[in-house]
Amino acid sequence: MAEAAAWTEEGIYQRMVQTIRNHQLQPGTKLGEDRLASAFGVSRTRIRPVLARLAGEQVVTLTPNRGATVARPTEQEAREVFQARALIEPTLVSAFMERATDAEFQILGQCIAQEESARMQGDRHRAIRLAGEFHLHIATFAQHQTLGRIMGELVSRTSLVLMAYGQPSALAAAAATSACGCHDHRALLDAMRLGDRALAELLMQAHLRSLAAELRFAPARVPAPNLQSLFRSQDATSAAD
Repeated sequence: MAEAAAWTEEGIYQRMVQTIRNHQLQPGTKLGEDRLASAFGVSRTRIRPVLARLAGEQVVTLTPNRGATVARPTEQEAREVFQARALIEPTLVSAFMERATDAEFQILGQCIAQEESARMQGDRHRAIRLAGEFHLHIATFAQHQTLGRIMGELVSRTSLVLMAYGQPSALAAAAATSACGCHDHRALLDAMRLGDRALAELLMQAHLRSLAAELRFAPARVPAPNLQSLFRSQDATSAAD
């Protein structure tokens, strides 16, 4: 119990963000204060400000008389997340390239390698988390505090968007190719290493457009039945009876 009581509000916040980015908390999951307080070994008064903070970041939804749930992005919100990222991330790429070191390029390369491994193993959740970390590494190394903070929120919301509207089958298809679904990240890393800022910014925007294009907001369409065939078979059955 002593170890559990050591949780700070910041620690609780970071742990909840991590579980969302790991796809361990699905959109719509109820987040009861009592259950969270018991899980972390703290009082409800320590949980409430964390939920309020997450609600401010649009990761949690607070509803009067119903409590907190993991946010379920609307189609409009999902589109806005990627539009915002397309505006912000080229700037972060440029800032990163101004001060990047070999060590930081190596960290990005390792992140891509881990993502490739996760995809080949069919671990979709881990692959998506690592893909998000690749983008967060760029934001961190860019040393732009304001945009870096916004990116952290957007990556968390992106996880919710992908859980709600992503296609699990897309990962399996990507894993079957030699590129392992990580071609965009590798191409971006190569452009940054070469110092081609204009190309790197274009690749980032193209990558984000590609991710947004893979979202599916409508349920799969069921092919319309062939009415002639359908009713002809029924008539034949009725006649037989």
